[in-house]
Amino acid sequence: MTTQALPSALAAIVDDFQALSEPERLQLLLEFSEGLPELPDRLKDHPELLEQVVECQSPLFLTIETGTNDDGAVRLFFKAPPEAPTTRGFAGVLHEGLDGLTAEEILSVPDDMPELLGLTRAITPLRMRGMTAMLGRIKRKVAAASRSQA
Repeated sequence: MTTQALPSALAAIVDDFQALSEPERLQLLLEFSEGLPELPDRLKDHPELLEQVVECQSPLFLTIETGTNDDGAVRLFFKAPPEAPTTRGFAGVLHEGLDGLTAEEILSVPDDMPELLGLTRAITPLRMRGMTAMLGRIKRKVAAASRSQA
């Protein structure tokens, strides 16, 4: 698969990863972990609004919001502990690459997109499954929200 099938922000991230050596890719993943935004105050004290991605080795929770504006943008929110940089990094990649896109754009992202980052030899298969599960959970929540708004 090429990055042409991806939304432009996500394609640019994948291109950045693919241009690097494996050790540099891990460093870039750590940079994404540091850039993951904190939850907004309205979600911080309401864990019941977040869904855990149990496939992740570290506790990761996420939620989406849709329909807040007429632009159809989907907003993504993640909660991952600072001591889980790989998990936070994956969440950071997905946040930067998908936040603000439409439901259709997010749903069109191929399920195997995490493999395009070129981390399969540097990251354990269990951690790669975690990122794939994050993307799957986001897409499932977006699809459900789209059905309920139709």
